[in-house]
Amino acid sequence: MSIENRGTVKVENGRYRVKGNFHYIYPNDPIRNSKGELLGVTNPRDVTHIHTYGGEAPFFENLSKGKLLATKCTNSKCDAHNSIFIPYRIHCPDCLQRCKQVDITALAQRGASVHTFMITERTGAFNTLETPIRFVNVEFEGIATILMGYLSVGEPKIGMKVVPIFQTKNPTFTIMDLSWVPKGTSESDLPEGFSF
Repeated sequence: MSIENRGTVKVENGRYRVKGNFHYIYPNDPIRNSKGELLGVTNPRDVTHIHTYGGEAPFFENLSKGKLLATKCTNSKCDAHNSIFIPYRIHCPDCLQRCKQVDITALAQRGASVHTFMITERTGAFNTLETPIRFVNVEFEGIATILMGYLSVGEPKIGMKVVPIFQTKNPTFTIMDLSWVPKGTSESDLPEGFSF
């Protein structure tokens, strides 16, 4: 199958304009048991999914620039007034008013803490991280929420100080562009493509 006409998406007048092929079918392969008896076939497909970010696009765009954005409720009548949220939220979960964007990069670089963690040897489909994966829940001083991420260097411990690193070389524009390392990690120990 040729993928010369792989699908592309452009925005014109505020609308997505889709062009090309987003679904490719490949030849089936027989599935046989040890006696050579046919049990089934594979049905390989290549599907490109269009994932839209909407109001969260600034968060992902700024990860590629080495910045960590959060949002803040500015409604003085809300119980969550002045609460800062990460993951990035477009609207306050309490009053539903639009939140204000806040750059918390400097706060995170001073050091956040591992609230809790989990190490996993098995992952779901489409995982791109090497196993074992060290998932960490990162807690920030003065922030109302906790952010889940992954530790790229070292072994996690509850309360350990961590700092963000960003994939600014060949970014994916996904949450994978943000990772964490223990505070004091040398730049030479960072994964390829990542920087402080």
